[in-house]
Amino acid sequence: MTSNPTPNRVPLLCGLAIIVIVGVAAAATRQEWLPLAGIEVPSSASSNNGHGHDHGAHGHSHGDDGHNHGGDDGHNHGADDGHNHGSEPSGSSKLTPHAGHDDATAIELSAAAWKNVGLQTTVVKPSTFVRTVSAPGMVVERPGHSQFDIPAPLTGVVTRVFVTEGQSVAPNQPLFELRLTHEDLVIAQREFLLAAEELDVINDEITRLTQVGDGVIAGRRKLEYEYDARKTRAALRARRQGLLLHGISNEQIDQILATRQLLQTLIAHAPAADQDTPEPNFHVQKIVARRGQHVTAGDALATIADHRLLYVEGQAFEEDAQSLLGAASRDWSLSITTFDQGGGRGSTHLELLNVADHVDEESRALHFYLKLPNEKVAENSQSSAFVAWRFRPGQRLEVSIPVSAPEPNQIVAPLDAVVEEGAEAFVFEQNGDHFDRVPVHIIHRTKEVVVLENDGKLIGKTIAATGAYQLYLALKNRGNDNTAHGHVH
Repeated sequence: MTSNPTPNRVPLLCGLAIIVIVGVAAAATRQEWLPLAGIEVPSSASSNNGHGHDHGAHGHSHGDDGHNHGGDDGHNHGADDGHNHGSEPSGSSKLTPHAGHDDATAIELSAAAWKNVGLQTTVVKPSTFVRTVSAPGMVVERPGHSQFDIPAPLTGVVTRVFVTEGQSVAPNQPLFELRLTHEDLVIAQREFLLAAEELDVINDEITRLTQVGDGVIAGRRKLEYEYDARKTRAALRARRQGLLLHGISNEQIDQILATRQLLQTLIAHAPAADQDTPEPNFHVQKIVARRGQHVTAGDALATIADHRLLYVEGQAFEEDAQSLLGAASRDWSLSITTFDQGGGRGSTHLELLNVADHVDEESRALHFYLKLPNEKVAENSQSSAFVAWRFRPGQRLEVSIPVSAPEPNQIVAPLDAVVEEGAEAFVFEQNGDHFDRVPVHIIHRTKEVVVLENDGKLIGKTIAATGAYQLYLALKNRGNDNTAHGHVH
């Protein structure tokens, strides 16, 4: 019986064909999750975790100690626990390993994230801290010294106003011009001028009698005229004093004598310097009179002020009154906290001037006063006539009253530098280009700062002064995200 080999080879060829087809199909299938050399992975195939990593079923090929993730943006974690970013974003940085480094409590920020958080750092140094209590305060003027009223010296009509509100004025600077309509002043000037004219006549007669020579009649008449001259000079001096009281200066009175004409206008001036304020810095606070207005003697024309020195009026309530009195008895200085337009805070130490001798009936608060030296902060670029002061009456602020002696060698950190989570509190210490969470113990807390226990570990270290809570949120969110790898973009 003759055998036919062809039927035996057909199944073998069919089997080989099936194996080739299955191999090609398998290779095509593997290309979707394991890129071959020289073949780019489609973006849709590498977006399983939202970070540009391609993990496939899990996408990990474990070496000895590290991980090898497929894709161009994969991470290669070696035995040193460092990070190697396949395509690192511009401005990002790498974690620098150090003693005690733990990825679970370390956070790394890119340059963009650093700016978005508004992160600022500070070097920890020991300082002195004083425990205080806060009391409300307000800037006030010094009664009887900060404000000056400019009254109308005589009855008249305002013809000129030389200044505007807010303008700086020097002592004795002209402020208003008035056309005099005061009857008493007109009479006083007229009598003064008549006395001056009468004295001139008497002096002329004395001169004439002197030239006549010695004689019984001439000598007697000369004595009579000399007596009248003495009485006239006395009356002239008295009338001069009356004009001075009316507000006319000696120069203006001399002008009346020189021109033999009555004054028709009068100038109201700023106050002169005195012993208390040898170099005042007046400015016009309020203008009351206007041009064409008829004013009587004593009416207010304007109010000027000198704000070089002000007071802070604080209110200590019953629970804080004892602390205030204790600070006053120990000569402890108080401090005020102000707020600028940018939201910043500033502190100034001031001297306690006095404590009120009674409790306010309405507010039930004990008032106390601090000396507040003022300073100019702005001046008109076109003219120095207009200035702005740092402190202004009516400005509200906080007064810190010390309740204990200064405590040296303390760590005083900004309020935004400390994060509290339940019973835990921590700061973020900068190590290279990343921040490590460091636990701390809070001793005292105020509205602005936190006092930490000084165990020596943080001295000289750099911590995040702002943005610590944002770092905490980023670290917490990273713990909930299994695809994160210790950096924040």
